[in-house]
Amino acid sequence: MSVTEPAPVAPPPAAPAHEGILRRQSLRESAARTYARSLPIVPVRARGLTIEGADGRRYLDCLSGAGTLALGHNHPVVLEAIRRVIDSGAPLHVLDLATPVKDAFTTELFATLAREFAENARIQFCGPAGTDAVEAAFKLVRAATGRDGLLTFTGAYHGMTAGALEASGGARDVRVTRLPFPQDYRCPFGIGGERGAALAARWTEHLLDDEKGGVPAPAGMILEPVQGEGGVNPAPDAWLRRMREITRARGIPLIADEVQTGVGRTGAFWAVEHSGIVPDVMVLSKAIGGSLPLAVIVYRSELDLWQPGAHAGTFRGNQLAMAAGAATLAYVRENGLAERAAALGARMLDSLRTLRADHPRIGDVRGRGLMIGLELVDPEAAPLPAEADDRAPAPPPDPVLARAVQQECLDRGLIVELGGRHSAVVRLLPPLTLTDEQASAVIDRLADALAAAERSPLRRSAAGLTT
Repeated sequence: MSVTEPAPVAPPPAAPAHEGILRRQSLRESAARTYARSLPIVPVRARGLTIEGADGRRYLDCLSGAGTLALGHNHPVVLEAIRRVIDSGAPLHVLDLATPVKDAFTTELFATLAREFAENARIQFCGPAGTDAVEAAFKLVRAATGRDGLLTFTGAYHGMTAGALEASGGARDVRVTRLPFPQDYRCPFGIGGERGAALAARWTEHLLDDEKGGVPAPAGMILEPVQGEGGVNPAPDAWLRRMREITRARGIPLIADEVQTGVGRTGAFWAVEHSGIVPDVMVLSKAIGGSLPLAVIVYRSELDLWQPGAHAGTFRGNQLAMAAGAATLAYVRENGLAERAAALGARMLDSLRTLRADHPRIGDVRGRGLMIGLELVDPEAAPLPAEADDRAPAPPPDPVLARAVQQECLDRGLIVELGGRHSAVVRLLPPLTLTDEQASAVIDRLADALAAAERSPLRRSAAGLTT
């Protein structure tokens, strides 16, 4: 009896290369990785708003390196600036020595600042991340005032190093004084609007002047003109002016964290310009490096009392970043991209507010310029009853729906990020070079993703997005 040889079995098809890259990333990289978890793509090419993945798919990038890419990916003026430095033979690492590239960057940066600030300002080049610049700002004001306390705000985000985390909203066991940041949609006083902001300012002033308030003598107050990670909450202009008056009257340096709001993002070159205030210290990073790592603080010369080496770092002289940053600053200024962001952002906000009329799960639409947030809520959950003089509270946030919307957006070739207290705010941070047609495509894809997420609870469950 003959035995028939089994037919050879064909090997399974090889997995696409990008799947192997993603698998190796999950095996090799730390549990602290963030964006890679919600955005499982492998970018290989990018230009402007568009990223192309290793799988051949194209995406509209409304994350923009968390706001770093003011001109989008690989803008020609940025690439040319980098090439010029490389082709010149100039040193790429110079610690904090003076170079023509640094001088050109500093000159361009100072040209964007309010005149009364720039004429009396000093600059400190920090380690290449915004959080290091925050640490430098804290050291500076403590050295200048001889005091240790810090005034910060609920919902704040200032970075991931120890001091910056202490000043951020999610901190525990902190040594700072936390003050109420005014919100309209989720007002801490249940009032909202101008009255809610006025109460927040009044509480701040009362606490600082209360001998029994328990506030350590403050070396400075740090705030974001628009809270980004806190849920895209723009600070009311009148409230910002009041904070400037309160700090000036008490000799407290005011630190404006413009890491994410700067370089035209909010419709003004620097977000503090909307209110007309001039802070004592500005913390700058992200877009000022033209897509490369760079962070600085700029401050009034009267504060320049620290000793040599009080804040140092090996990578303070990033020549490529300074060249790319100077080119970016000049391009934004010369082409009116801040004004463009104001106009286009207003139209996008109007479109999203129109969308809200048909989607009760959109609780709030807010933002400034091209820094936009869409808070998703569960309107079926019963909110607490309002007090007699208060307005009805907002419905609870819906982070599950927000995660589903983010995934549906990715499926449609749109990259968005989440933020806010419960990660229920869908955030848009497109480049300032966004065209009208691209803006319409972003809104259309987001609207389609929202509708799909709302009608597909099984999809949310299958994606591991259940509560």
